[in-house]
Amino acid sequence: MKTGLILAALGAVLLGACNQQKPEPPADVRAFMLEHVQPTAQTYWSAVYFVSDEKGSREVFPKNDAEWKNTSDAAAQLKSFGEKLKTPAYSQGKGADWQDFSQGLIDISAQAERAALEKNRDKVFEVGANVYNVCSACHQIYLTAAQKAAAAKVGAPGAGENNAP
Repeated sequence: MKTGLILAALGAVLLGACNQQKPEPPADVRAFMLEHVQPTAQTYWSAVYFVSDEKGSREVFPKNDAEWKNTSDAAAQLKSFGEKLKTPAYSQGKGADWQDFSQGLIDISAQAERAALEKNRDKVFEVGANVYNVCSACHQIYLTAAQKAAAAKVGAPGAGENNAP
């Protein structure tokens, strides 16, 4: 009877070990940023801006529902990217501030989405600057000098000079 209980317990332990998932390998944060976060942020930043050139000064902003939807969709995607950056696959080996930066992206992206859904071009412009600041703050901590140089080529915030939205 004792042997049966021991075998049953051993079997349960072995089955439990088989059901455990292996930890996810660390994700390629740089690739994720370059392929997803940066172009999506750029879509948001490109929705509302000012131009001053030889033709004069003018404001660029969404002109129809489809363009406003594109802007709000970009903000919603940034929010989901912030959630993804908080997962162990992306946060493994990072400091506690990584979670804070990721949450900052989530929070400011929610404001960005709200501004776009309200079709408030002044607010989209203002919140876009705050998105930029959240990105820049994280990049100041987590980008190496070589990564900053490479990121500056694509206009990533905090990667180099003269790359404001």
